[in-house]
Amino acid sequence: MPMIEEDEAAPGAPAWMATFADLMSLLMCFFVLLLSFSEMDLQKYKQVAGSMKNAFGVQNQVKVMDIPKGTSIIAQEFSPGRPQPTQVDTVNQFTTETTKPSLQVGNPTALTADGKEVDSEQFKQLVEEKVKQLKEKTREDAEKLRDLLGKEIDEGKIDIESHNRSITIRIREKGSFPSGSADLNPDFIPAIGALRGALQDISGKIAVEGHTDDVPITSGKFRSNWDLSSSRALSVTHELVNDNVLESDRFMVVGRADTQPFKPNTSDENRAYNRRVEIVIRQGFDDSTLTDIKQLQRDNPDVMDELGIDADIMPEDPGTL
Repeated sequence: MPMIEEDEAAPGAPAWMATFADLMSLLMCFFVLLLSFSEMDLQKYKQVAGSMKNAFGVQNQVKVMDIPKGTSIIAQEFSPGRPQPTQVDTVNQFTTETTKPSLQVGNPTALTADGKEVDSEQFKQLVEEKVKQLKEKTREDAEKLRDLLGKEIDEGKIDIESHNRSITIRIREKGSFPSGSADLNPDFIPAIGALRGALQDISGKIAVEGHTDDVPITSGKFRSNWDLSSSRALSVTHELVNDNVLESDRFMVVGRADTQPFKPNTSDENRAYNRRVEIVIRQGFDDSTLTDIKQLQRDNPDVMDELGIDADIMPEDPGTL
């Protein structure tokens, strides 16, 4: 019986490939139409790209063909970045608004410590008012001490003066220490006790500084005027921190010998003024005011002199005030 051969497969691609190719063509046309209908927000794209650069620490320098804009007689125009003084002969501007389409017109703005946005002149006035109020508080504290120690002031044993945000209580050797000794006179201890009570309500760091005249010490108990001035300052400090009424971490003891005379050492009377112990209360500024002052100082380096602020009460760390 003859064998029947199977039908050979038809030449060419399978039939399903035609349907698949048509489907892929239709999908490609569909996505091309979607892309043609879409709109790209260039500014958003740049902002997203800029955020990614900042996240990975990449800085972008944009070269400009024009000089930085500033205040002029004709108009007030400011570019998005504010020029900053540098040590090199290159003008740079720092800005985070690289996609800003136009210049900022009007007075420059600043942020206060509480996040309120004000113009530069108003910001300076706010800082001046805050500094003025704090200085007035220091003067009130000094007057409180004068009223409390009025008897000792009248007797010429104590002088009290205030400047800026500091108060100086100057204890003269007369009536407080015997000549060449670092032991407080018993009659002067009640005055220190009254001062201790008053300092509870007065804020600030306290430096107790001992001073002498330029005559070398001859007592065998002390090796030099450095030793005598330090010992006297320490005696006053021990009396102030007695009974743990005042926090000991507010105090600093300093011996200055004859390095900072109150008057020239040219007479016995002047030397008597120089033999003293000074209690210096440095109140400084609160964190909010300190932040505003430093921000104002960046724009106006001479603002410290304009506000009458001493550099010694502007520490780098606000926690040291």
